[in-house]
Amino acid sequence: MARSKRLARVGRECVACGTCMKVCPRAAIRVVSGVVARVNGELCIGCGKCAGVCPADVIAMVERGSGE
Repeated sequence: MARSKRLARVGRECVACGTCMKVCPRAAIRVVSGVVARVNGELCIGCGKCAGVCPADVIAMVERGSGE
């Protein structure tokens, strides 16, 4: 899959459930210290699957370069 102009951004309210990691086709998301998910911008293709399944609704799709 090609990268889009979008990138996933995880909010501070992340509950580190790991649901986003399970659906990411590029393994671009990791839970750090069991506390919060982080997105690797080099791997993220901007598909939005993670945002669609986040039970805490804290993943937003943003334009690349906007404070990623």
